[in-house]
Amino acid sequence: MALTFQHVHLKTRDVQATVQYYIDNFGATRKAEIPGRGWQLDLHGTQLNITGIIAEQKHEQQYGIEHMAVVTDDYPGTLAKLRENGVAVLEELKGEKGNRVAFVAATDGAQMEVIEKI
Repeated sequence: MALTFQHVHLKTRDVQATVQYYIDNFGATRKAEIPGRGWQLDLHGTQLNITGIIAEQKHEQQYGIEHMAVVTDDYPGTLAKLRENGVAVLEELKGEKGNRVAFVAATDGAQMEVIEKI
């Protein structure tokens, strides 16, 4: 099972102000707009996704650093291992490319996103 780090997701009440904060203060650059949601920034090699609350996601969402994401080449095996370890799967969705995506509980109210590599 191979995992690679993908992004940090920041959810905010003011997407444009948050984007500008990371650009102005930490040298982030815009990578791509997330249509209707926000922006992907490059923060010195780390992808930041900055959005508000996403209506299509039904699991509990929080403002701030909500989750980190990993990509797996063995989605069923990764989720099986997480479940075996007692990790709560909060929601499973289809990704924009038709791949599977799961949000799982982490510590202190944080979450991890597991993305199926396609």
